[in-house]
Order: sequence, then C-alpha cells, then structure tokens
Amino acid sequence: MSDSHYLDNEEKSVVIVMTSGPSTPHRCATPFYISAVLASMDADVSIFLTMEGVKLAQTGVAEGLAAMQGGKTIIEFIRDAKQAGAKLYLCKPAMPGYDLDESNVIDEVDEIANASKMADLVLACDKSMYF
Repeated sequence: MSDSHYLDNEEKSVVIVMTSGPSTPHRCATPFYISAVLASMDADVSIFLTMEGVKLAQTGVAEGLAAMQGGKTIIEFIRDAKQAGAKLYLCKPAMPGYDLDESNVIDEVDEIANASKMADLVLACDKSMYF
C-alpha cells in the first residue's frame, strides 16, 4: 500500500450531488463526512441537495435522522462539513415536490439554487461524486 497522499498543493474543487434522503438514512452521513474531510484538506467543496436529498434541509428532518442506530445525527454531519468550509446548495425546483419552502429550511443552507447552478458547479469542478 502506498504512503502517498493527495496533498499536491494545487487548488481542487469537488461537487457532491446528494439525491439520497430520509428513506435511505444509511446513505446520508457519508457525503457530509467526505465533504468535511475534503474541505479540511483545502478543497473547495460544494454539496448540492436535489431529489429526496432536499428533505435533509427541512427544519427538523436531519436533526432526527441518523445513518445508524445510536450514531451521530445527520445535522451533526452537515454542521461538520459546513465548519470545515463546504458550501451547501438546495435545489429549488425539487422543493415543492417534498413540501419544502424557504420558510422551513435549515440555516446551514448557503443558497437555494436552480438546476443551472448545479450544472455550472459540475462542469467547473475537478471531481464530482453522487450519493
């Protein structure tokens, strides 16, 4: 196994597109954990919540959801990612389908954006990941 690390001192950008939500809680922690790790390594990290992933931005949902019984809540993972420097985007077109509006969105969301924002992020980034 190699001892090399991804520390080449070049600026890197990563977009994580999050479609998983409360119906698959076991998939909801890892993207935020990875975001926190990448952001702490000075990568420019953007997380774009779309499809069922938008539910994680609804007040009260991530606070009551954990990937595993007795584990950290998803809101704790979101806050870890934010504290490390990740940016959190919420897909505006997906919101109405999940009974979500701007009045019940968590404070951790940086921007409510259209699909064109996601397209811009993906086209401009060095790496993209999908959950």
